[in-house]
Amino acid sequence: MRANNWRVREFNAAQKAADLRVAGLTPHKLRHTAASLAIAAGADVKVVQQMLGHADAAMTLNVYGHLFPDRLDEVADVLDMRRTRALASMAADDQPGACGQNVGSPGAEYAQT
Repeated sequence: MRANNWRVREFNAAQKAADLRVAGLTPHKLRHTAASLAIAAGADVKVVQQMLGHADAAMTLNVYGHLFPDRLDEVADVLDMRRTRALASMAADDQPGACGQNVGSPGAEYAQT
């Protein structure tokens, strides 16, 4: 079946039945719209790749990469928060009398009487 025959017989009929009065609407434009809506809904690149049948994620990123949100600030904030927690935890462990540490002189727990 030729693509043009399919479009005239099937796609155009379906478009008319759905009452979609969009000038220049094509199956390819619907494909791009579906991908864009999936990305906006939070789909990651592998999901969109599978949905569109792309051979690899690089192809999907080359076409739709600009639609994925820039999350650098979000990632930086999480890394900063975790660094702050880790430093606070390390500082608490260094305090005398902290859980599991001997308050006496170093090695006192091993001293023999």
